[in-house]
Amino acid sequence: MIRVSIARWTVLVPVLALLALAATWGRSLPGIAVTVVVIALIGVVLSAVHHAEAVAHRVDEPFGSLVLAIAVTVIEVALILTLMSSGGDKTSTLARDTVFAAVMITCNGIFGLALLIGALRRRIAVFNAEGTGAALATVATLATLSLVLPTFTTSKPGPEFSTAQLAFAAVASLALYGLFVLVQTVRHRDDFLPVESGIVITADDEHDQHVERPSVRAALRSLALLLVSLVCVVGLAKVVSPAVESAVESAGLPQSAVGVVIALLVLLPETLAAVRAARRDRVQIGLNLALGSAMASIGLTIPAIAVASIWLDGPLVLGLGATQMVLLALTVVVGGLTVLPGRATLLQGGVHLALFSAFVFLAASP
Repeated sequence: MIRVSIARWTVLVPVLALLALAATWGRSLPGIAVTVVVIALIGVVLSAVHHAEAVAHRVDEPFGSLVLAIAVTVIEVALILTLMSSGGDKTSTLARDTVFAAVMITCNGIFGLALLIGALRRRIAVFNAEGTGAALATVATLATLSLVLPTFTTSKPGPEFSTAQLAFAAVASLALYGLFVLVQTVRHRDDFLPVESGIVITADDEHDQHVERPSVRAALRSLALLLVSLVCVVGLAKVVSPAVESAVESAGLPQSAVGVVIALLVLLPETLAAVRAARRDRVQIGLNLALGSAMASIGLTIPAIAVASIWLDGPLVLGLGATQMVLLALTVVVGGLTVLPGRATLLQGGVHLALFSAFVFLAASP
């Protein structure tokens, strides 16, 4: 009875959210309407997590994490391009701010939460160091090529790429992301599967643990509802973005805070999915979601921005500032030290959450 009611709720909420999106799109909303939209946004996030888990049960890991990461990132890219196309020079740093925020949220916020919850449950959070280390190395390379180098290149004044440099960064990002997906899903799939008591669960074992796998029809329905839910998440986030911008301006916060808020809203489904996986002693799935999302955010956004720059007006600022580069470097170093042993305690989770808190604080008070 409970399962039936949950199933009905997770089907009804995306439909209602879609109706709310259609009713509010492109309109200026009063305070009460903004509150209703925020409630709908929270509900559709929970629905997205439910349907993502249903799809993951059908396709097994690491495909399940990959589905959610790519789906969220594709729609995040669409949101960035939509806002940039209508914002002019005011949004010249939006892509950089949102992508960097996504990296900090995933590599410190989601990463730290997964480790903290795993350590609280079992004293020691165990994961596969080989797969997680490879993912972190890829994220570090992508972030450096796309977000750090523009600050130091000299072909164009300011922290911007020239056309040729942007094209190279786009091709390199897409190639690296494609190579990682191949390694994660085909050649070294076992490196990204959960670990229990120091024993890696093989692909066959993970498949056998899913006793009640959804049917193909149910999985396809969940996939469709997942896509609808994610569209609603991003659409409703755009609807409330004017209210967010007004609140940011009223509070005297920098414009970059808007990108942070957008990234926080868009990454809510992955955050909840990672937390729920860690509570079920599947810390590796939470880390897959965190690093996979960071990688997809860069590997898909930069090529899309490179193509869109053909018709977008105004400058495209991708280079990070000094404070942001310090946070990124510290994240990579600390992440490497965390991943190396293949196990973590409360301390490592707390360190990553402290870095995430520092990022949020400095975004609000640079």
